Amino acid sequence: MSDSPKRNSAQTIALLNDKFRKSFNGGTVYITSSVQAFGSEFVEQVLGAVRAYNAFAECDDLHQEHDFGSLTILGQQVFWKIDCYDSSEKYQSCDPGNLEETQRVLTVMLPSDY
Repeated sequence: MSDSPKRNSAQTIALLNDKFRKSFNGGTVYITSSVQAFGSEFVEQVLGAVRAYNAFAECDDLHQEHDFGSLTILGQQVFWKIDCYDSSEKYQSCDPGNLEETQRVLTVMLPSDY
């Protein structure tokens, strides 16, 4: 396990989060049942919007890690959040800049789920 400032920099984590969010490769995507209740077409639109998201604002991206977004699809506000866990997805990752030690989890939810 490395404590390298370069590896754990916000910029490195943001790049890794963006890569995962845009591809959904290298982690797990969870969609809450409240989002799924809107139907498969809605979910497809949400996932497409999450992949294309680039509206990071300082108030939503406090650590500049590109790990949260809020969007509106068909009049419904939706949040997405990336969390970095260890490989078992049980504990928070000690080194989110290390792909070998980190499992990214993206959750798509309604504000009421948060």
